[in-house]
Amino acid sequence: MSQLRQFIRQQFGVPENDPDFNDNVDLFNYGYIDSFGAVELTNFMENKFTMRIADSDWAAFPLNTIEEISNFISKRQKGEI
Repeated sequence: MSQLRQFIRQQFGVPENDPDFNDNVDLFNYGYIDSFGAVELTNFMENKFTMRIADSDWAAFPLNTIEEISNFISKRQKGEI
């Protein structure tokens, strides 16, 4: 989860002292990531965690928070989804 959090902070310019940024904030509704950012995030996850993420995964699974994304990565790596 920390690698994911660090990537989002760096890639999308989230200040260290941002009081709203946490593992459960909706990254899209709060404006941290937009649709172009979702593509960057997908590329990061695929490369960093050696997995394939289909467009349908974004609709089929909750992937709005760092915690949700982290859970998805963990389950995908274990072959549970």
